Formats: sequence, structure tokens, C-alpha cells
Amino acid sequence: MEEESRKWVVLVAATWIQAFAATNMDFPAYSTGLKSALGISQAQLNYISVASDMGKALGWCSGVCLLYFPAWAVLFVAAVMGLVGYGLQWLLLHHILTLPYFLVLMLSLLAGCSICWFNTVCYVICIKYFPANKSLALSLSTSFSGVSGAMYNLIANSINPNDHKLFLLLNAVVPLITSAAALLLMIRYSPPDAPLLDGTHRHDSANFLLLTAVAISTGMYLLVLNSVSSDVAAARLVLTGAIVLLVLPLVTPRMVPGVVNISYQQEDSSFILIDKDHRDLLEMQMQSPDGFLDRDLNKEDFDNNQLFKDERLVLLGEEHSTKLLVARLDFWLYYVAYMCGGTIALVYSNNLGQISESLGYQSDVRSLVSLYSACSFFGRLLSTVPDFLPDKMYYARTGWLALALVPTQVAFLLLVSSESYAALTTATALVGLSSGFVFSAAVSITAELFGPNSAGVNHNILITNIPLGSLVYSLLAALIYEANIGNSDKVVSQDGSKIYQSAGEKHCKNTSFAAL
Repeated sequence: MEEESRKWVVLVAATWIQAFAATNMDFPAYSTGLKSALGISQAQLNYISVASDMGKALGWCSGVCLLYFPAWAVLFVAAVMGLVGYGLQWLLLHHILTLPYFLVLMLSLLAGCSICWFNTVCYVICIKYFPANKSLALSLSTSFSGVSGAMYNLIANSINPNDHKLFLLLNAVVPLITSAAALLLMIRYSPPDAPLLDGTHRHDSANFLLLTAVAISTGMYLLVLNSVSSDVAAARLVLTGAIVLLVLPLVTPRMVPGVVNISYQQEDSSFILIDKDHRDLLEMQMQSPDGFLDRDLNKEDFDNNQLFKDERLVLLGEEHSTKLLVARLDFWLYYVAYMCGGTIALVYSNNLGQISESLGYQSDVRSLVSLYSACSFFGRLLSTVPDFLPDKMYYARTGWLALALVPTQVAFLLLVSSESYAALTTATALVGLSSGFVFSAAVSITAELFGPNSAGVNHNILITNIPLGSLVYSLLAALIYEANIGNSDKVVSQDGSKIYQSAGEKHCKNTSFAAL
């Protein structure tokens, strides 16, 4: 019983880390101020955003480090990288330090790398302690990274709603504090390295259902009340409630084994990578005396392409080394699909400040960031829904991923057709939902396609497409923006802020969204 409770405490610690690790989500809140303070162009500002995304290209280092060092050591290194990366930028904006533009790019790279290291630690923890339900554990923990933007907005409003530079200080300090709290739980309550007995999984489904309910409550709470937290007193009250909701799961799993006797069990997830016909065929082969699994497999079987045919996967879940991974056609199809979905959504969120400014809604950037954050959170939670579907409903996980890409395309078409605030908020919500689902589901897909033990390294290889795509898409948008911004022919005032609008900017916006 105690051994079962320990793994849930570690999962709660992982959700804390994720809730404050996605520091890149609040970039739009201070990007305009950063551009003004440094006196840089839109293209140069986009390079700073790309540098942060480029940190993900080095994320594979965290997976390698976890092979040789304990999780708490890697987590501490991630917190220090974020402290240095964001802290020095905050000192720069307050004119305490003078740094060249190139060094600011390097600091953004370091800060982006810290996010990836945080995520990798959480991925490995979920896969290690929840082998039977790793997809649920991964989806639940990664969903909390979707609330980071809303949480930082609450903290900033509770201190000084008018200080946009404050976000950089919070990005530097808050993950360090959260990591320290999570480390105390991880070190004290980490389960033994020996695998848990089968009986210890009997309450998993009940716990996951309760934790999902708490997560949904947290998301709804932030979505509804974040909009009324513009003043300090209200923000502090809402922030207190949000922290209580984050701590609440810490006691929920401990209560279930002792007071709940539930017959519902989830022996395996129905959110699988093969369809029902293929599953039935595999089960028949497994029961057959001459079945595939009854054969004596050795290294020669693997070398002779028993698991691969025509460079395509035959058996899912086999461990892939880096060399084997990059040689698979399946991986590169997956790589391109991710770039056309999650990466585009990330570029949109990074440029949300400039998008709002060009449409005349600069004063609403913070609320849009909170909306994107909350919808990203719900998108990540939606990735857990197929796990609870009846066993008769078999859908490939990659099929769900393909469907999740559709809302992003709808959102861009909506922005091309309308400049209204309603269109902007609707598109932001759609992009948040789509990207949240993709980001969360992709972790489980990587683990199930290319092996759970190698997921820490392999998923970080996958997300190298983020800096590549971010560079291409952001540079394209920046060049269009710079080419048309000089055509502004009038200044209008809306909500007390000055904004520049013209036919050139409208053309810039439409061209950018059409390209994406």
C-alpha cells in the first residue's frame, strides 16, 4: 500500500514541475517591451524566440544525462540554467548589466534548454513508475505545462500588473522554487527501483480518473477567473485558489486505496497504435504453438529485419538506438507531421504579441496568453480521453494526432478571413487546443513507436524540428512584417494604446497566416 502511494506522490511532483516549467509561454507578454528596450527589429526579436526554441535541439543531452545521473541532479541543472538564462535578461532590461545582442541570444538558448530538461525528467519519471499506464501518466503530467502561462500571469498581476519585465524574473526564480519543493517529494517518496508488483496497479484507474477530474477543475478555474484578476487583490485571491488546486492531488491518491473499493480496472489502454483486426491477429499468433512470441528470438532475428520490412516498423515498441531511429522512414514521416502541427502552433504563440499589436489589440495580449495557456491545458487533457474509451473502440494513436492538426488550419483560415477580436480569440483557443493535444500525445507516441526506455533521448531528437520550423516560419513572418510595416498610413487609438494599422499590415497578416 505504501509502495503504491509513493509513485503517486512522485507523479504529483512531476505535475508541479510541468505547471511552472513552460516559461516560453509568457514570451508574448514581454516580447514587445524586449523589442523596444533593445532597439531591435522584428526579425531580430524573432531570432531571440528561435534561440529559445533552439534549446530543444540540445534537449537530447538531458536524456543522455539521465542514463548516468539521478533525476534530481538533472532537475537541479535545469533549474540553474533557467535562473541564469532569464535572470541575466531581467538584469539587462533594468540596465543593471549591458550585454551584446549575441549574448542575449545565448541566454535565450540556455533558457530554452532548461525547459526541455525539465520535461525530460518528467517523461522518464512517468515511464519508469507507470509502465502499465505510461500514456495516461504522461498525458496527465504534461497537461499541466499548459497552465504555465496562466499561472505566471496570475503571479505577475498579484505583484505588479503594469510591469512586463517582471515575467523574466518570475521565469528565473519560480521554476527553481518549484523544483526544490518537487525534489523534496521525489527524494523522500521515490519508489524502489524494483518493478512494482502487479497487484499495486489495481487502483491506478480510479486514481487517474480522480486526478483528471482535479486537473479539469484547475483548468476551468484558471480559464474563468483569470480574466477578472487584473487588479492585485483579485489576482492574489485567484492565485491562492490555484495553488490549493495544485496541492490537492497530493492527498487524493493517498485516500483512494484506503476508502475506495472500485471494481473498474484498466488493465491496458484502448488508446493503441494498432487497429482491432491487427490486434486479434496478434493474439491468435501469441496463442498458437508456432506463434511469433513462442519462438526463441536472438540478436540474429533482429539483425535480419524480423522487426522491420522495407524500412517500416513491423513490431511496435522495440527499443531504437539513435542510429536506428534516424534510419527509419516512419520516424521522418512522424517528424514532418510534428513540424506541420505542434511547431506551427508554437510559432503562433511566440508571435502572439506582434499579432495582437498588428490587429489593434495590444492591450489584450495578457488575456490572450492566458486563453492560449488554458486551452493548451485542455488540449493536453483531451489526449487522455481515448484511454478511457471502451475496448471496442480501437483507434491508432497516430490517427488521433492527425485529427488534432485540423483545428490549427481552421484557426489560420479564420484569421485570414476576419480581423475581429472574436476571430482572434477563437483562433487562439483552437490553436491552443490543437497544440496541447499534439504536444502531449507525441510523448506517448514516441515511447510506443520507438521504445519506452529510449524515449528520453528519442523524443528530444524528434523535437529538434521545433527550432528548425521556428526559424523558417518566424523568419518568413518577420520578413513579411518588415516589408509591410513601413506602409503604415494612419495611427488609431484603442483602449488608450497607440497602434499602427494600414493596408500593408493587413496584407502582412493575411500573407503570413496563409503561408502557415
